[in-house]
Amino acid sequence: MKITALVSLAAAVLAITDASPINRRPHGGVGHSVAHKGHSIPLTRNPHFKHNTKAQMAKLNKRYPGINILASGSGSVPLTDAPTDLEYYGTVSIGTPAQDVKLDFDTGSSDIWFPSSDCTTDACKKHTQFDSSKSSTFKKDGRSWNISYGDGSTASGILGSDVVSVGGVSVQQTIGLATDESSQFGSGPSDGLFGLAFDSIESVSGVKTFMDNAIAAGVLTKPVVSVFLPSVRRNGGTGGEYLFGDIDTSKYTGDLTYVPVSQPGYWQIAIDGVTAGGKDLGESSQGIVDTGTTLVIVSDAAAKAIHATIQGSTNDPNNGWLVPCTLKNSTDNISFKLGGTDFNVPLADLAYEDLGDGSGNCVSGVQGGQDLWILGDVFIKNNYCVFSQTDSPSIGIAPLKY
Repeated sequence: MKITALVSLAAAVLAITDASPINRRPHGGVGHSVAHKGHSIPLTRNPHFKHNTKAQMAKLNKRYPGINILASGSGSVPLTDAPTDLEYYGTVSIGTPAQDVKLDFDTGSSDIWFPSSDCTTDACKKHTQFDSSKSSTFKKDGRSWNISYGDGSTASGILGSDVVSVGGVSVQQTIGLATDESSQFGSGPSDGLFGLAFDSIESVSGVKTFMDNAIAAGVLTKPVVSVFLPSVRRNGGTGGEYLFGDIDTSKYTGDLTYVPVSQPGYWQIAIDGVTAGGKDLGESSQGIVDTGTTLVIVSDAAAKAIHATIQGSTNDPNNGWLVPCTLKNSTDNISFKLGGTDFNVPLADLAYEDLGDGSGNCVSGVQGGQDLWILGDVFIKNNYCVFSQTDSPSIGIAPLKY
């Protein structure tokens, strides 16, 4: 499910980990008679030695190129902000040797997919197409794959398996190779989607997500993805990142409030209330935190209540909720109560995009029509979000530090 206003964003992941132990030659033990010849050199302990597992792994990988030992760590993926805060994408490396694709990271879906070199549609031709025949680590799967989104866009193709690396974190996993894409994907800046939701909403049953596989392989220090989405208005749209396996405490103020996931699938949590114009609006709902949706989408009743506190706002049948573009100069906020804490969305970000018709109206960053609310990028670019995939999954949230 992908719902946006004037925008269509989506993403997807499929994954399978292949971690093989290294067989060691057994040593002689008690009861073994060993004849020693030559000069014996006693070993002594260096009291100043500092253990560095990552360095030793790197040394082994270089010494024995036929093996690949992964140490626990983290990986940061820098983001490009597609104007203006429309979509955020980063570079992902696929295969051996690596082929780079630009993927839109999406906590609202669970598949990874991008165009195959076999795709001949116009949408595919406008993007980087992955050539599986050039990758020595590619494995055929044979199953068909298809996905559709709320705006009517679709993609389909076949499944395969290859090494997928994000910020240096690598696993062998299932990927969707699109051999057909609908026209909507042709105009987007990214080549495909990288889903970060749970495996229960994978397009093909039984496929594991990238995070499932990275956690199982032990390649992450922590089972988390931390998200900093930049804002053109607040910092010029620079410095954004997805941080796999760690949390960057320099990006936010105060402490993270962890909100339990009420239903794994989407990153679904309880939204306990909304405050606007200095008053509690008496609205609450279940909702999802979705990096693949540009705006905040709430129920019709909640959207009406929020915009009732904004002078000059209107509900246009063709463009949805509109607000005066002068709202960009406001220093006020609306807030959503999550886990007992209020998290702000500046009114300045509700003036999302000028209609350009001379009316002085902007498309609002908050729209109605959704019973399961969606806290999209308009929310996330103001609040650091840590998607924690433990046995009891939760989302850690704190105000961004600019």
